[in-house]
Amino acid sequence: MCGIVGAVAQRDVAEILVEGLRRLEYRGYDSAGVAIVDSDNNLTRIRRLGKVQELSDAVEVARVTGGTGIAHTRWATHGEPSEINAHPHVSGNISVVHNGIIENHVALRQSLQAKGYIFESQTDTEVIAHLVAWEMKTADSLVKAVQKAAKQLEGAYGTVVLDKTDPSRLVVARSGSPIVIGLGVGENFLASDQLALLNVTRRFMYLEEGDVAEITRREVRVFDYKGDAVEREVSESTAEHDAGDKGKYRHFMQKEIYEQPVAITNTMEGRCTKDSVIVDSIGVHAAEILEKVEHVQIVACGTSYNAGMAARYWFEGVAGVSCDVEIASEFRYRKFVTRPNSLLITLSQSGETADTLAALRLAKEKGYMAVMTICNVAGSSLVRESDIAFMTRAGVEIGVASTKAFTTQLTAMLMLVAAIGKQKNIVDAAQEKEIVTALHELPTQIESALKFDKEIEELAKDFADKHHTLFLGRGEYYPIALEAALKLKEISYIHAEAYAAGELKHGPLALIDEDMPVVVVAPGNDLLEKLKSNIEEVRARGGLLYVFADENTGFESDDTMKIISMPHVNEITAPIYYTVPMQLLSYHIALIKGTDVDQPRNLAKAVTVE
Repeated sequence: MCGIVGAVAQRDVAEILVEGLRRLEYRGYDSAGVAIVDSDNNLTRIRRLGKVQELSDAVEVARVTGGTGIAHTRWATHGEPSEINAHPHVSGNISVVHNGIIENHVALRQSLQAKGYIFESQTDTEVIAHLVAWEMKTADSLVKAVQKAAKQLEGAYGTVVLDKTDPSRLVVARSGSPIVIGLGVGENFLASDQLALLNVTRRFMYLEEGDVAEITRREVRVFDYKGDAVEREVSESTAEHDAGDKGKYRHFMQKEIYEQPVAITNTMEGRCTKDSVIVDSIGVHAAEILEKVEHVQIVACGTSYNAGMAARYWFEGVAGVSCDVEIASEFRYRKFVTRPNSLLITLSQSGETADTLAALRLAKEKGYMAVMTICNVAGSSLVRESDIAFMTRAGVEIGVASTKAFTTQLTAMLMLVAAIGKQKNIVDAAQEKEIVTALHELPTQIESALKFDKEIEELAKDFADKHHTLFLGRGEYYPIALEAALKLKEISYIHAEAYAAGELKHGPLALIDEDMPVVVVAPGNDLLEKLKSNIEEVRARGGLLYVFADENTGFESDDTMKIISMPHVNEITAPIYYTVPMQLLSYHIALIKGTDVDQPRNLAKAVTVE
């Protein structure tokens, strides 16, 4: 959600700022803006509704110059998408950009209005600009003013402040919303995601909760929540410089679907031998912790929640460890009982999901034996604050609708399940070898699943005029159906629901008619005969069926049922495998519908607000 870029340099920074915003477009936004100060202390602010390209064109026409500036892409929370609500916001000499939500903005607005400040927008962010401007009346520096203002803010924020009377510095504050500082030579930068800065630096410093930092061309000074000067570690990024390039693909989502064989291989690299999982590769002290685990609590949101739901079947069925899965926004706000020797696992692509991060912090207070994250972004808040960080190594995922993050999360959790089972002497050497062999075969099998692209593209035409779709699965394929429905909703705007197939007769059968396509995930497992009965229930009521079935299941196409016959794969990895055709189906339906595949309306990539 939202994107921040800032720079303090000797050269003109307009192009750097705009390019940084371009690299953050995947996060989702509705408007964009920049504020740049030149050597004569003149501030130029340009804001535009719509795409970054609109802003880029305006900046080029205006011929903006200046070595210090801030830029922002906004995803609307308070106030409709409009130019007046776009960032940066200004109060006198002060300009501000902000990610997050200020929960006490109403009270602050009223207090500032009483002091004579006039609000031009409906945003919560504008209170920060006026509040810093007010504190500058008595503070002896911009840093002090921001620190005093930050103490009055409640909620989540990553905010950057610019004073046009002193363009030699920027001040940034972080609470709940990520900020990374990029270190250059005679120039320094900041952003909400390192991807924005990979064209100008590879050296990064991550701010911690409560930090306030002052950035000049030659130094970065960081102060913790108490106001004490602190040092933060500097790391070298190995992220791909061209990760934001679609290459030969039409959309980032398509590219990321096709990257899954490599992504899954990267997830396993160095963590599995030919026939076993290397427990120590999961994390420091992992062997000791996993041996003691008696219960697993998975907390996640959206796609990651669906991954957790699928993995629950493995934790309990393979490793013999009880497992609960809960939506993070629910978990953090209810009273719960912490079971003995319970491991909390958070799942997140970005590592900055606000509700999941809050759940992790709550778990630390509630006596969990350990907290672990399965995440795709090194240096993210979840990674830094967890006892064990199991990185998925999926590579940068740009498309808002997650694909390779989901399958790599499942891959990581299956390795974790094998490791727990081995440490607890529940999974023997033969079973461990079967799991690892199936994982090694999976990338090649997914390559074969991708060859169904043309067949699925043709199938998608049947959905062109549909407004509703039902997805069915049983056992561990019910969460796969949930994920398939979520993908279709996200990118095609077709209303889609998923049900455990056995639940049809308890209500959903009332929905079945010739206008309701029913997509079924049908591997050849112990529940196949039960699933066939559920399929007959749909056929008897005139439903149109699209069955993705194992080639050995005996299904045949007819006027009421289209069969996509899939090669047989190992039962343990089949949920990951069957995810891929579901992704392709949603992608091709969205193309037919003409929606914005990579940036669906109303959605954002990294959800850093509640």
